[in-house]
Amino acid sequence: MNRVITLNEFIIEKQKDFPYSSGELTGLLSDIGVAAKIVNREVNKAGLVNILGATENSNIQGETQQKLDVYANHQFVSAFRSGAEVAAIASEEEEDICVYQNEISRDAKYVVAFDPLDGSSNIDVNVSIGTIFSIYRRVTKGVCTREDFLQKGMYQVAAGYVIYGSSTMLVFTTGNGVNGFTLDPSIGEFCLSHPNLKTPENGSIYSINEGHYNDLPEGIKQYLNWCKESNKADNRPYSARYIGSMVADFHRNLIKGGVFIYPQTAHSPNGKLRLLYECNPMAFIAEQAGGKASTGKQRVLELQPTALHQRVPIIIGSKNMVEKVEQMLEQFSPVSTL
Repeated sequence: MNRVITLNEFIIEKQKDFPYSSGELTGLLSDIGVAAKIVNREVNKAGLVNILGATENSNIQGETQQKLDVYANHQFVSAFRSGAEVAAIASEEEEDICVYQNEISRDAKYVVAFDPLDGSSNIDVNVSIGTIFSIYRRVTKGVCTREDFLQKGMYQVAAGYVIYGSSTMLVFTTGNGVNGFTLDPSIGEFCLSHPNLKTPENGSIYSINEGHYNDLPEGIKQYLNWCKESNKADNRPYSARYIGSMVADFHRNLIKGGVFIYPQTAHSPNGKLRLLYECNPMAFIAEQAGGKASTGKQRVLELQPTALHQRVPIIIGSKNMVEKVEQMLEQFSPVSTL
């Protein structure tokens, strides 16, 4: 019988392969696992308690905060504060960075950018949602500043996501492959279920909100039309699958092969997803699994961030599918995509 490997066991066994072989990074990943289990518990009983629906507040993006958004944000902020491996955090739900000033945390080596609950507009209808996180090693001394967060994605030391779905999974990378852990509710532990995840180079799924079709760059329109053509040689027409939660759409395509597209539109010329805590961590995971992530013109991980909540277009998933979208954009929309 195969031995069950828990998240904590895996982290300890693989610590020597982590960037800087850091005990702090080991503890930080464990803290994320604990916070995810707490959020998972609330997600699973959301219909039974008063945490569904919207609050009267908006976040920095001007988006209405869901009650579970606020709850998840609080749990992760508290976990990072109590764990003392993090000097500061940046959250989708916070306007600016939050610097931990206590004597232990202020000299910590790492900062974390995260989206506490991706796809929260789906909470009330029982659709899969998730948490996304990105970990960087600090570049400043003394009190943390925004400079510690405004690093290119290629400098991430770890990144991952948690998907709260029919089962709850934590998927992460430290730059040495991608591994997935499924929460076993009978023992309350994340257990290694998807070792060394690799995404297929080709797939037959495309994920995009086609309701914006008229506002899309011409290259994206041409790609969508191409996806719908019949061609047995490359298994077209492709299947359209769009959940509206980046974590859920990305996770499906990671395993089955596919491409997720959230491009710029006439109404969102810079795209809509955030670079630091959505696009960069997912791009890091995609590349480590053999996939690709692009703005349509440039590798996502090479972008220089200029703001905490900066938005960018993203095309991410199976390598050959992403490259096909890039080709279409170059041919039909040569100057319209970042």
